Amino acid sequence: MDASNHMNTPLKVFLIAAAGLATVWAEPPAFQGYEKLIRVTPLLKTQQTSAGQPIVYPAVAKPEVTAALVEIPPGAETGWHQHPYPCYAFLLSGKLSVELADGTVHEATAGQALVESVGLAHNGKNTGTEMVKLVMFVTGEAGQPFTIKEAAPAK
Repeated sequence: MDASNHMNTPLKVFLIAAAGLATVWAEPPAFQGYEKLIRVTPLLKTQQTSAGQPIVYPAVAKPEVTAALVEIPPGAETGWHQHPYPCYAFLLSGKLSVELADGTVHEATAGQALVESVGLAHNGKNTGTEMVKLVMFVTGEAGQPFTIKEAAPAK
């Protein structure tokens, strides 16, 4: 006869709960769905954009996720623009400076992740000597642009 059949019910419940808690405490909750051999390295976890805005998910009729590779040659600029939807990026190479209309400048380099501002005019510039390559992800709406050209702010 199996020894577990002789264990009283409260003790069984305690042992099962303890084993479950040990598993939860042993690994971060976000990555519990992966096998132990898989390495997950968090790159960014934030509740605000690079401009300090709170993250707000768009309520749209036809949600669409876009992933794009953006390449900016040394010295080149994106031109003043804004994003009506949340955009997230990971820099693969280069050095990117992003200027906001108020003159604030945010810098990012290869290996960094960022959340772009939403609804704020900004201009990205490659201030390094190598090609800026970034992977950009957008949570937008099908059939709608996720980048809108803006006039340069008056200085």
